[in-house]
Amino acid sequence: MTKAKKILFITQEIAPYVPDSPMTKIGRELPQAIQEKSREIRTFMPKWGIINERRNQLHEVIRLSGMNLIIDETDHPLIIKVASITSSRMQVYFIDNDDYFGKRGMSRDDQKEEYPDNAERAVFYARGVLETVKKLRWTPEIIHCQGWMSSIIPYYIKTAYADEPSFRDCRTIFTPSEENLTAPLPENFDGIIRFKNTKTEDWESLNTTNNTQLLNMIGMKYADGVSLIKPDPSFRDFIKQHDIPYLPAQKPENFATAYSNFYDKIWSAGKEDNDNAEDED
Repeated sequence: MTKAKKILFITQEIAPYVPDSPMTKIGRELPQAIQEKSREIRTFMPKWGIINERRNQLHEVIRLSGMNLIIDETDHPLIIKVASITSSRMQVYFIDNDDYFGKRGMSRDDQKEEYPDNAERAVFYARGVLETVKKLRWTPEIIHCQGWMSSIIPYYIKTAYADEPSFRDCRTIFTPSEENLTAPLPENFDGIIRFKNTKTEDWESLNTTNNTQLLNMIGMKYADGVSLIKPDPSFRDFIKQHDIPYLPAQKPENFATAYSNFYDKIWSAGKEDNDNAEDED
């Protein structure tokens, strides 16, 4: 089996930057476990407004910042920051923007109401990460996306970024969020997600709930593999319906072995598909 050597982690929560949850645990411990398996990693998360920059020693990366991303015909500045978790020799890149993240929580405000622009925030995060990875001139073999905030990335990898050298041969894995988001999608969601060669029919058939749970469905449908944080019948039914390889929920002590094997399985399957396509050409 061919091993994947470069793993890109794109998550929404990493300890110690945000309060503890099952996803912060996997966001923090899994990259370290994979790095200790002698794999090369990069890690991204949003710069949520609840993150204390001074305490966590974040600083802006000037050479990566300064790009404007146009979403639904509006410009949004992209700011990249970085910090290190010294105990694990792990560096974390943060995607920042005043409108989407500054002085704001994660999925909900102080009154526990979901932000109405969560889908738009997810699109900005996806494009911000992918554009930054291109600037880093680093070519991942596996991209592991964790949580609703990273759900648009498998979709863009298969569509808008399919011919980009940085992502052309990579494979994606998506871990859906355990959080049940029920806010209605914005009326202009089609314009928000539209980028390059994407089409409404790519995701329209999944929109059975007309709410933010669609993000998890998009992430699962377009990923090459799915891993779960906890058993979830609705996710398992979706995975089975679409015949997606998946990894059941794992205990932290099993992260290194279980995920390493799953990454290699998905990477090897992708290599075989690419080799067969070249033979046909």
